[in-house]
Amino acid sequence: MKRLGIIIVFLSFGIFSFTKIKMNVNKADFLDKYLSEIEYYINFEDLSNSSVSSVGVAWHLDHSLLTINQIYNELAASNPVDYNSSFSIPKTMSLTINFIPRGFAQSPSAVRPADSILKDDIILHLKTAREHTKDFMELEKNAYFDHPYFGKLNRSHTMRFLQVHTHHHLKIIRDILDE
Repeated sequence: MKRLGIIIVFLSFGIFSFTKIKMNVNKADFLDKYLSEIEYYINFEDLSNSSVSSVGVAWHLDHSLLTINQIYNELAASNPVDYNSSFSIPKTMSLTINFIPRGFAQSPSAVRPADSILKDDIILHLKTAREHTKDFMELEKNAYFDHPYFGKLNRSHTMRFLQVHTHHHLKIIRDILDE
């Protein structure tokens, strides 16, 4: 029995440590590989596949970039003094295992692309996102944005969320192109 308790303590410590490592992102290049992949997929902006997603590649690209840019603006405008950390199982699980279930939530209107998405707009949003990602590390550690499901996310958790969110939409794009 004592041995089982020791094993549980070590496993709990390992899971806690892994979670802390995965959720704390603090590098200026945290989105570089995702933004490069987005840039590549701009060439496929006209493609869609209704068996995978009700919206096409252009929508997923634009939404991902609008999300990065809007969240950056919210972090920059936030008052770090107002940030308070809170534990959330869905947040911890999602940010740790790099997964957002498909079709689970609706995008807030501020990050929903227009009905007509122009390639030039996607390129402009990509340029802005690249500029913003360079500036994330200059924001206060407790700059935050209020996520509709995860609550307040500080700079580090926001950076991790943006990785998970962008990865989620890139997976959908890959599936659209593979079908």
